[in-house]
Amino acid sequence: MLKFVGLKQETPLKRDTKKRRQDFNEIYDEYINAKAKEQSSRCSQCGVPFCQIHCPLSNNIPDWLKLTAEGRLQEAYEISQSTNNMPEVCGRICPQDRLCEGNCVIEQSGHGTVTIGSVEKYITDTAWEKGWVKPLNIKKELKQSIGIIGAGPAGLACAEELRKLGYQVTIYDRYDRPGGLLIYGIPNFKLEKFVVERRTKLLKDSGIKFVQNFEVGKDKTFNEIRDKHDAVLISTGVYKAKEMKVPGQDLKNIFPAMEFLTASNRKGLGDKVELFDNGTLNAEGKNVVVIGGGDTAMDCVRTAVRQKAKSIKCLYRRDQKNMPGSAREVKNAMEEGVEFIWLSSPKRFLGDNKVKEVEANKITLGEKDSSGRKIPVIQPDSEFKLSTDFVIKSLGFDPEDLSKLFNAEELEISKWGTIQINLNTMKTNLNGVFAAGDIVRGASLVVWAIKDGRDAAVQIEKYLQEKEKKNIKAA
Repeated sequence: MLKFVGLKQETPLKRDTKKRRQDFNEIYDEYINAKAKEQSSRCSQCGVPFCQIHCPLSNNIPDWLKLTAEGRLQEAYEISQSTNNMPEVCGRICPQDRLCEGNCVIEQSGHGTVTIGSVEKYITDTAWEKGWVKPLNIKKELKQSIGIIGAGPAGLACAEELRKLGYQVTIYDRYDRPGGLLIYGIPNFKLEKFVVERRTKLLKDSGIKFVQNFEVGKDKTFNEIRDKHDAVLISTGVYKAKEMKVPGQDLKNIFPAMEFLTASNRKGLGDKVELFDNGTLNAEGKNVVVIGGGDTAMDCVRTAVRQKAKSIKCLYRRDQKNMPGSAREVKNAMEEGVEFIWLSSPKRFLGDNKVKEVEANKITLGEKDSSGRKIPVIQPDSEFKLSTDFVIKSLGFDPEDLSKLFNAEELEISKWGTIQINLNTMKTNLNGVFAAGDIVRGASLVVWAIKDGRDAAVQIEKYLQEKEKKNIKAA
């Protein structure tokens, strides 16, 4: 260990830009064993590991880096998966530059961060390849059951943790495949779908039941789900696109990000997608403008590149330094030919029936808001126009009104539209009903959803144990 002074930081090589623009395969090559050991050996084994502190899951990063450096990969995997239900996913899509790697002590000292995410991916991919990842071995089956609404990362993590304890778990999901945004929102070049599919297959092989194409409030009422189970977790995520209140937003060929990405991902999975096949949601040959600066916006611009768009511009109201998305994803997009127009905000969309132009204002950054970010201020008389025939809005996501969607008016909703819970117990106002993930905290990172799902499992177990004690006393 402690080799960071003599060894330079080396990330896995990226595939050639021209080649990766032509397909949806992941862009990073895999570490070879020697390189993974070498890069892990750069860890300084801090007394206070800031990488671990800034990981939402508090992953034992220095420990599995040390084991990797020593060639003890199976042990490294065991430690990695002990705190993370999807290390192979987080290793690929976590914004490590904002979390663990961004807070690495040797990064702060100018030696270049330990490549934590790439090593995490390598450890877990090796574990799958070697057959170390196996279905859960349930020592004692329990009769109590939990219904989980939503098969995204929060629901999947909670399900696995509860199944380890022997509970009967059923996951209900509106889509035809489990995974939520991992399947339909994140493009293959960041997360190939077999990675998610093998993980959900493992959960099925562990005895977790999946009910797909199921809408609560339509196929069964929310109360019917409650009556069927001893506890219920709501982990639906947030999917409703935030809207822009600008003139012309109802013109044709203006789409929400998720609609565009879902069509592309479904096509990649081999589905028949009519709106893609007829060209409506296909960017090929079009002048594309993406509005937004987060990770979803980067997914959109880079997907448009691979669909062979004629031109791709990303319009963002702040500067590059203040973008909310991963700096690595912005760099990848730039390498692939995306043009960024910073400090600009749409004023209106122009066209007769279909959008033909975006009229935008120039922006300056003013005083800082309560979050510490500078407030965008429109410059007077600064309008300019961009020609376009395909606009993607990527302004974030809002929660759906679940009290109406579930036909459960009694479910308490916060002023932001998220589900109101007791933050200590993760309980909603309804007995035996819990909530976790983006539907509680708002649109956030996958790693936070996993954290919330694990925390919910702990609270559900406590509730079920208390319930069981009361039943025994009553008998």
